[in-house]
This record gives sequence, C-alpha cells and structure tokens, in this order.
Amino acid sequence: MATAIEVNKKSVKELLETGKKKKFIIPEYQRPYAWTDDEIKTLFDDLIEYTENDNETNYFLGTIVSYENENGEQEIIDGQQRITSLFLLLRAIYAKLNSMTETPEVRNFKNQIESALWQQDELTAEVDFEKILIESKVMKDEGNKIFMEILTSGKTGETNDNYTLNYKLFKELIEKYATSEPELFYWFIRNILNKAILLPITADSQDTALTIFSTLNDRGLALSDSDIFKAKMYNNLKPEYKSEFIEKWKSLDEEAANTNENIQNLFYYYMFYLRALENDRKTTTPGMRKYYSRNNFEQLFKDEVLDNIEKMMTLWVVVNNRIEVEGCSWSSNIEIKQALDLLLSYPNEFWKYPVIIYYLKYSEEEDFEYIFLKFLRKLFAELSAKYIITPTINAVKGSILNLNSEIIKSSKPKFEFSRINENELRENMKTPHRNTVRMILKAITYEEQDELLPERWEIEHIFPTKWQNSYFPNNTDEEVIKTIENIGNKIPFEKKLNIIASNGYFQKKKESYNKSKVKILLKLSQNHNDWGLEEIRDRNIRIADEFILLLKSWGLNEENFLSQDDNKKGTINLTEEEQELIKKMQKKGIDFNKL
Repeated sequence: MATAIEVNKKSVKELLETGKKKKFIIPEYQRPYAWTDDEIKTLFDDLIEYTENDNETNYFLGTIVSYENENGEQEIIDGQQRITSLFLLLRAIYAKLNSMTETPEVRNFKNQIESALWQQDELTAEVDFEKILIESKVMKDEGNKIFMEILTSGKTGETNDNYTLNYKLFKELIEKYATSEPELFYWFIRNILNKAILLPITADSQDTALTIFSTLNDRGLALSDSDIFKAKMYNNLKPEYKSEFIEKWKSLDEEAANTNENIQNLFYYYMFYLRALENDRKTTTPGMRKYYSRNNFEQLFKDEVLDNIEKMMTLWVVVNNRIEVEGCSWSSNIEIKQALDLLLSYPNEFWKYPVIIYYLKYSEEEDFEYIFLKFLRKLFAELSAKYIITPTINAVKGSILNLNSEIIKSSKPKFEFSRINENELRENMKTPHRNTVRMILKAITYEEQDELLPERWEIEHIFPTKWQNSYFPNNTDEEVIKTIENIGNKIPFEKKLNIIASNGYFQKKKESYNKSKVKILLKLSQNHNDWGLEEIRDRNIRIADEFILLLKSWGLNEENFLSQDDNKKGTINLTEEEQELIKKMQKKGIDFNKL
C-alpha cells in the first residue's frame, strides 16, 4: 500500500485555524516544552528584522510533522516546540491588543488571532475562550495545565516553568516594540499571522510521521521508540496505576543513565529475549518499533515487561558500575564479575543478548551462580576464539540467534558454533586484530588477578614504540616494529601510572610497574631485569599457550556444557602436552581449580 503524505505550505493563521476541525495534540510520549529565552528572543528578533526590512517575500518558520490519530486530531510528531511558542506569542499579542484603545487595526488583528487560537460560533463568531485549538498531554508534565490556563485567561502565576517564563518574556518584548515602533507594530502582527510560513507535513500514520521526523530532525535528540512505548503502556493502564508507572519509568530512566545505558537500549535487548521465547532464530534483526507494534503492541501490555526491564537493569549495574547489588549474591562473585568484564571487551554487542536471556531465565535458580559462571566462560571461549580468527559480526550472528533459543530450552544449552582450529587461532594471536588485544590481555591477566582490573587502564608497550637505532644493531627497523606490536610486548597498565612511566625503557619503567595493582605486571617486573625482542617472542608463545588452554578449560569446541560431576573431575579433552603445561603453570602459582 502506498504511503500518503500531504504537504501544503500555510501561513501561521491558516495552519492554526485547521485546529478548529482537527485539534492539535501534543501527545503523551513527547518531551516537555523546553524552549528557553534564547530561542524566544531569536524568534522575536528574526520576525522584527523581517518586518523592518519591508520584505514582501514569505518568512519560513519550519516544518510541522503530524498525522491524524484515531480521534480525528492532529497529533504532532515534530514541531511541538515551535507551535507551542507560536500559540504563546499570539496570546501575548492578543493581551496587548486587549489593553489598547480599539481601532480598526486593533479589532482586525484581534479577530484574526481569535480565529487562530479558539473555537468560535459558526454563525456569530463569538469566541469560546475555554476551547483552545491545542492541547498538551505530555506525560507527568505539570506545565500542561499552566499552558491551558495561559491560553484561556492570558494570566500567569508565580511558577518558573518554561510556559510561564516564555509568555512573560513575549509580553515584555511586545510591550517594548509596540511602544518604540507603534506604526510597525501592526505590520509585525500582520507578518506573523499572514507572511510567516509553516510547512505542515501530514502523514497517513504514526509510523510514517515518525519516519519523516527521523529524516528531517537535526536539532538534537530525536523522538525515541521508547517514548512511544512509554505512551502506549501508560495509556493502556487503569488510572490508579498510572502514577506508579511514571515513577517506575523515571527511576529506570535515571538508573539506566547512571550505568551508561538507556531505556531505548534495554527495550532493544529485551526484544531478543522475547524473540528467543518465540524460538525466532532469523538472523535478520527487525526494527524495534516494528517488532513491538505487532498485534497492536500486545507485548508491551504484559504485566512482567517493566519488571523484566528492571531486572535486566540490575545486570548492567553490576557490569558497568562494578558494584554489588543487595539480594544478588552472584554480584559479589569475583569470577562471575571477571567473566562479565571479559565479555565487555568483546568488540560488538552480540554477547549481550544470550547473557540477558540466560539471566532473565535462570537467575532465580538455586545453583545460578555455578551455572551462570560456566555459561559466561563458555560463551567467552567461543566468541573470543572465533573473533580472533574471523573478526566480523556475521561470523557468530547465526550461532548467537540459535543459542538464544536454546537457552530458553535448557540452562545448559547447546552451543552450535563452528569448530575452532587451534593452530589457526595460535597463529592469529601473534599479532591479533586491534579490537581483540584488550580482550586477550584481560583473559591472561585474570588468571592471576583475584579482583577486577582497575577501571582506567591502557595497553602498555613493555618495550617502547620509540627506541634508539643502536639498541638493536643486528635487526632491521621493520623487524623491530613488527615484534614490538606483538601481543607478547603488551600488558594492562593503569592510565595514571602509564603517563608517569612514559616511553622509557624497561629498567626506567620498573619503578612505576611496581606500584601497579595488576599482578601479572608486578610479576613481570620482579622476574625480569631487562626486556628485548627475545623476551617478547618468548612471551608471545606463552600467551598463546595459556590463552588457548584457558579457552579449552572453559569448553571451547565442546557443544554442550559439561555436567557438574565431569567438571569437578576435570575431564576436559587435553593433550599430554597441555596437561604438562598445566603442571608447569601450577608450579608458578596459577590455580586451575579457578578456571
């Protein structure tokens, strides 16, 4: 079906008069009126300049995007700030005209403004000041009533809301201009009503209007899908539950912001949980609004939606803010927190969807800490290995969508990932893709770290990236540069200490290294007196060995979770060489019971 869009330029008076048949509505999901004195003065000054230049061309005020809702009203998607300000401006002008001696000009412009702001009797043109042509329904905005009161009576209270402040400012500016330029004042009013042009774009549906808005909008935050969802959920509630809903939404919004997330993201993640419940394994991700709007938004009206969003928020509080949550014992489990921190370094968001689904599905289980840790480690093993070999989203997209659905079926779901070639993995680890370096460094660091890495750390080149040519007389610059960029020459280091250490050589930097809370860095400093190309090559091999062994101990290339008994017995398929490596590493103090 073709999309119907109507575009006809109109003067301010012509557009506002259409509100008599189809009232203007600023819907619940819109943000509160936010224009300040800067925008008000800019608009007013522009209109004065236009008037004083005696310009007979039209003055363009911008677009208004709307659609006709089910009540036959003009629901405004874009332009609410502008149209609200125009109503306030005309109301302020009307108040000024009311205070003046009635002349033909005064009567003329009062009549025109009355026609633009209020309903009138069709036969007598008598004005009903209680019936305004615009209504704001913005959720939980006390200013809605103030706006209506200003347009009805022309009076304001002592509040400091934007409606009141801007209306008062308009009155001051109008009074000043009418006094200083009494003859131009009437031309000023004429220009606002009949020469200032708006471009109303009327769409055939809310979706079309929102699409147009997203295309046109370049003035800040676009209206989000979550704003629409909020309004849909709010309107579906019984009146007695609406206040509670608003408080809960506000709390979630604030908490999400404090964790560097937002409600928009949470609804997006939640969509994958709902898709998993439906056993939807399609790799094509639907548009979020299109997904939730199915069957008249029925998914949003289920009782558990906000509870699950709130529960999901707990997970991100732990992941992003690194704090323990009361009543969630798993949030104090350092191994779980380390596993989540490892996944946080995965180069895209695909890890989040199965983690969220697993958490929502099984967090109330008695053995949740055990199975969650096992799941996170298995997920990291598969994702990290695959990305090191094939650093693209598509390499795991299908496997993740399958895993999402498998999680719903079992707390020990099947991992249908393609098998990893260990030799290929080892080779790619010498100079890994830049997006994987932090991930690998975290993994080998957490083998010995019994706490999270400091929040602000950088990748330290143990041997500096700038060196004197005489340092390696028997090696070409190309060979040195290539070796320096190997993973064996990189290590996590606190940003503050790294700045102090600067670009010095190993001996000079050891003083800063010894102040670090990164245990692997402390050990490196204690066990080496110097650092050069041979040390880098040797560490390259050890990192690859340790990382691959770690991933295998976490279930790499295993389709299913190991049973609890098997896990305790350590019956992972390791070669004799790998078992020997475990013994050597245990002698170094690495506890493989933790892995």
